Amino acid sequence: MADDCGIITCTVSVEEINGTSGVAKRVQYRNVTMTLGRNEFRDIILMVDLGKRQVKYNIREMQMHRKFVKEGKATLIFTEYRTQLLISNCPPDKLIIFLRTLYGKLECGKIKGFLSERQKLRSDLQRQFQEISPLNVKDLDALQTKRTKEAEKKAKRFATPKGKRKRKDTDGNMDSENKENMHPKSLKQPRKELASVLSSASILQSVRLSKEQQMVLTAVRSGKNVFFTGSAGTGKSFLMKRIIGALPPQHTFATASTGIAACHIGGTTLHAFAGIGSGKADLAQCIELASRPQVTQQWKRCHHLIIDEISMVDGDFFDKLEAVARTVRKSDVPFGGIQLVVSGDFLQLPPVIKGQGKRKFCFQSKSWRDVIHVNMELAEIRRQTDKQFVDILQNIRHGKCPEHVTEVLKSTANNNCNMNGVIATRLCTHKEDVEQLNLHHLKKLTGSCRSFQATDTDSVYTSMINNHCVVKNQLDLKLGAQVMLAKNLDVQRGLVNGARGVVIGFEAGETGYPIVKFLSGLKETIKPVRWTLRAPGGVLVSRKQVPLQLAWAISIHKSQGMTLDCVEISLARVFESGQAYVALSRAKSLTGLRVVDFDRSCVRADPEVLRFYHRLQLHQRMMQTDLNSYLQER
Repeated sequence: MADDCGIITCTVSVEEINGTSGVAKRVQYRNVTMTLGRNEFRDIILMVDLGKRQVKYNIREMQMHRKFVKEGKATLIFTEYRTQLLISNCPPDKLIIFLRTLYGKLECGKIKGFLSERQKLRSDLQRQFQEISPLNVKDLDALQTKRTKEAEKKAKRFATPKGKRKRKDTDGNMDSENKENMHPKSLKQPRKELASVLSSASILQSVRLSKEQQMVLTAVRSGKNVFFTGSAGTGKSFLMKRIIGALPPQHTFATASTGIAACHIGGTTLHAFAGIGSGKADLAQCIELASRPQVTQQWKRCHHLIIDEISMVDGDFFDKLEAVARTVRKSDVPFGGIQLVVSGDFLQLPPVIKGQGKRKFCFQSKSWRDVIHVNMELAEIRRQTDKQFVDILQNIRHGKCPEHVTEVLKSTANNNCNMNGVIATRLCTHKEDVEQLNLHHLKKLTGSCRSFQATDTDSVYTSMINNHCVVKNQLDLKLGAQVMLAKNLDVQRGLVNGARGVVIGFEAGETGYPIVKFLSGLKETIKPVRWTLRAPGGVLVSRKQVPLQLAWAISIHKSQGMTLDCVEISLARVFESGQAYVALSRAKSLTGLRVVDFDRSCVRADPEVLRFYHRLQLHQRMMQTDLNSYLQER
């Protein structure tokens, strides 16, 4: 855990509560520093620096509301002081760790007990304030012991008295009341708040970065404009989410070149953010479009602009964005002073061009060199562990296909990727093929079709959500349908985005959620989860839907960011540089890969991109012995 687990900077609204639980007074403060610490008596102290004055709260009892913690918001209620603190615009990852530390330390304090006011008055200790230490193993053990004891007490309280028979319903089953009493939820799992504190994995998740990933995050936190790249499987998407979680939400806009990529990071498309349409118009017209009040307000509110999957952004469009930013924000510095965090792999999918137009990558734009301060390439591959497969993918990425690579990939045509009733997903170059294959296989299944309707926060944005969200407004399933998870549900158990399975049943009742048997053998009922996106104008909208999609086939474009444990690929219709590499790198291993028609002619890399990466690697070798010294040089 980071050493600053007990410090956050945010906006705070301090509300005074009157006797009837109404708000008597409310004052908002910006750029407030909140620090957790201990006084001379080891009490938990929350120090709130309001600029002109500091307020300290000695915490023994507290209510915490954190429904919107992922948006950088939370509420702390101190009944003793008749005060509640409304926290907003706080980097979400830092806020999560801060609240977990506060909750965990307070619970540990209750276990040990607090000194009475009489004991404090008799003490001659000097006053002090010491910043709090992170939650440690000893704290977690104490909390776990407390939870176990509480569960045991509850079990005794609800235990059936000796000699008393358990009532049964008309079907001979124990009635619902007895079921509930015999299996209280606390015996199966801890309370939600305590569970999150006890999960060391979740506490450390925000800092579980490799050395090179940590260097990128450090560069972003220092305010530099950063471009980070790397081959598929180096953790670019994971790092991007950590970067977004480290920046203040109200001034950070997460965008991507495509709607699907934007959905993965909870953002919007770059075009939607910019407000200049397709960007094909001349610069004067683009500036006029961006000068509309709502669009201008968004540009001025933006302090940090995230652009993911930069490889598909056209270089001319990037130049227009830079000029629009300077004009609208009335600033001569590059991008109008907005910090840029850009990610992607130019050796993957390139910008889409229509007609006979000449392709132009972002690194070829006039403004790229002026805008980007730091270029970093992630080298540690995390998706694939087989060295032979990693070597093959690196060759394909650079447009090389030596004889040994051709032989191995052709031999995969004999692989049997079907396991536990799960057949390999077919990656297709064209989305029309995907729709046709999935519909064909679904119709072939016997039995009735179950439809699951999405719930959108605002029907006005349904069309936009349909274009951006990875799940559809309506999901049709049958028994035996091949499906794929569309979101990480439980990484430790393998329920990750791209995990393959087959529908083996449906829950009883009105909802009837699908029961899926995954390739690993795990059986799980899949219930709706929420996706949050940012609509034009910065409005947050969301969709709640069962996180599954039909997986007999999926397009190569939509597979970006996924890890597939069994995949079948047809490369006969490859039409872009990098397309074969994107498809092949979705596979987790050679054993889970089947290429039905491999031909070395489908392997290609753009010469301009290869030169760019050669210069980038040469520059890093000249400027650094490791990423840390490289950053110091910048």
